[in-house]
Amino acid sequence: MGAIFVARSVKFGKWASDVGLSKHVFKLGYSDEDPKDEVGRGWASAEDWALLKQEKAEGLSEAQVVERVQRKIKMIDPKYYPRLKDAIGLFKVDPVQVENHMLVARALKGEAESLVIKLKPADFADYLIELARPGA
Repeated sequence: MGAIFVARSVKFGKWASDVGLSKHVFKLGYSDEDPKDEVGRGWASAEDWALLKQEKAEGLSEAQVVERVQRKIKMIDPKYYPRLKDAIGLFKVDPVQVENHMLVARALKGEAESLVIKLKPADFADYLIELARPGA
């Protein structure tokens, strides 16, 4: 059974911040194997990728997952950054989008909206997986 996964690299985030992208960059993908093995291979010349979250999904491909997320978030184009080496599924995520998503989810659940939101990498992963799910 396959899984949608989100991974993060501290080294890649630092590089992305240095070149003007953002430190909030994540790899979204789909794997028929164990995502931990896929993440262990690394992307974009960074070997410190860590799996943030995975969710089981059946009958998808990485292209479909990336396409769904691209409807809301622009993927980092590997043509502009040679370091990416044709890696797809690398996204620069705006923290404001994640905060808005969390606020709407809290409002729909009837929870307090006035709580201060301090974003964690897992929140970004939840947001990306929510966008990648079929029917989202």
